[in-house]
Amino acid sequence: MAHMQSLSADQGHGSLRGYLAGFVLSVVLTAAAFWLVMHGAFPAQTAMIALSVLAFVQIVVHLVFFLHIDMSAGQRWNVMALAYTALAALFLIGGTVWVMHNVSMNMMSR
Repeated sequence: MAHMQSLSADQGHGSLRGYLAGFVLSVVLTAAAFWLVMHGAFPAQTAMIALSVLAFVQIVVHLVFFLHIDMSAGQRWNVMALAYTALAALFLIGGTVWVMHNVSMNMMSR
């Protein structure tokens, strides 16, 4: 056990300023999404697009400020693992929706 080393010993953790900036951005994005839904300021299609954009920005904020993932050479494997996970999740969710849609269409009485 004495010879075990941390793989991330050369990488620093975030600062208080970075965490606070991430927190404030997350709260603002969440409040914007909540306001968008509660006030119904836009038509349904426009609101869905706006919510999707806010969700994507929220994901980026979490990745950068809290998980410290960037495009540096030291983070290359983390980015590749994240991309593989996102692709696998996309296939799983897309396949599930496709199967459920087909089941729904075949079970409906005509």
